[in-house]
Amino acid sequence: MKNFFYKFGLILQDKALRTRILFTLGALVIFRFLSIIPIPGVNEGALSSLFANNEFLGLLNLFSGGGLSQLSIVMLGVGPYITASIIMQLLTVMSSRLKEMYQEAGDAGRQKFAQYGRMLAIPFALIQGFSLIKLLESQNVIAALTPFDLMVNLIVITAGSMLLMWIGELITEYGIGNGVSLIIFAGIVSQLPTALSQFAYVFDPAQIFLYALFVVIALVVVILVVVVTEAERPIPVTYAKQVRGAKVYGGSSTYLPLRMNQAGVMPIIFGSSILLFPQIISRFLVNVDYPVVKNVATALNTFISNNWIYAIAYFILVFVFTYFYTAVTFDPDQISKNLQKNGAFIPGIRPGPSTADHIAKTLTRLTFVGALFLGVIAVLPLIIRGITGITAISVGGTALLIAVSVVIDLIKKIDAQVSIREY
Repeated sequence: MKNFFYKFGLILQDKALRTRILFTLGALVIFRFLSIIPIPGVNEGALSSLFANNEFLGLLNLFSGGGLSQLSIVMLGVGPYITASIIMQLLTVMSSRLKEMYQEAGDAGRQKFAQYGRMLAIPFALIQGFSLIKLLESQNVIAALTPFDLMVNLIVITAGSMLLMWIGELITEYGIGNGVSLIIFAGIVSQLPTALSQFAYVFDPAQIFLYALFVVIALVVVILVVVVTEAERPIPVTYAKQVRGAKVYGGSSTYLPLRMNQAGVMPIIFGSSILLFPQIISRFLVNVDYPVVKNVATALNTFISNNWIYAIAYFILVFVFTYFYTAVTFDPDQISKNLQKNGAFIPGIRPGPSTADHIAKTLTRLTFVGALFLGVIAVLPLIIRGITGITAISVGGTALLIAVSVVIDLIKKIDAQVSIREY
């Protein structure tokens, strides 16, 4: 506690760090203000009915930062940007030029790569916005729109999504933490009062034991998320002695930390986004006049709407994306080359390809455990709801993983900034 107050005092005293934190808070306040400005012609009663017990819209609302539940001008949130980022990451596997730009071209290459992602987000925002507006129009949530009104609303919500993406990047650059993750986190936190009020409304004293059990499970899940997020496997590394003139360099030992959850929360976001996109399209195509398209869309919508099928697909996507994102962001061959250049080696392992193979095998085993854990936590609410039939409360899931991961990352970055000031 004493250390906490000491670091808190350093934050208050340091102008630069204080400015970063205040900038982050100010940007999030602007985001929350934007999320309560609705588009015209919203039927609030129909909107509430549509969102009740709708897993699809609830997940979509999560990535909009709570803006979709208000049908605000930022109702798309950072979803289009996340989807575009996923596509860009996938393209690095198929295009050697993009992979070189992302991994080897330095800051300039990564900036260009990010710019391509921003440009790709615009058509995704237009597609998602058009599908959502038509879906809401068919459910009488918004009044029937003329072509001109449709175009205006589409431009407004697309611009709102791009504005939110820009705010997230400003937070990353001038604030503390990852801006996009913080926007999603702010949306999750903003939904807590509504969730608590809904729980109080359906509270049944006869099920008090079950509620207490859910609280215990929730605490255990949070602890496990923290443990797995922080868990790492150290690989010992030794630096060879080098004699330069009259001085001897090297000879020290350290370790290479391999995280169990190397991909962080990104597989959850990727998997959710991939599942959301076909649902948006199928729900829109259900209302078209062509029988073949309508039948295919209806079948796809029915298939995805099955909770158990949805849970299995979600688990598989999270599991696969954990390996994929780890492979994209962590290159054992490059690590092996860097160790060899610096005169370092893993005891008992030959430098070069043998070192790369050893790191890759260790990382694959670790990633399997991390991917399995992420997949189970992601579908845990669906499993509990399917078994108990209680939808008012949930344990685990996307929101919890994102919230815990963002808080841990934010605390680490603030602590790193404080440590820099201490020395």
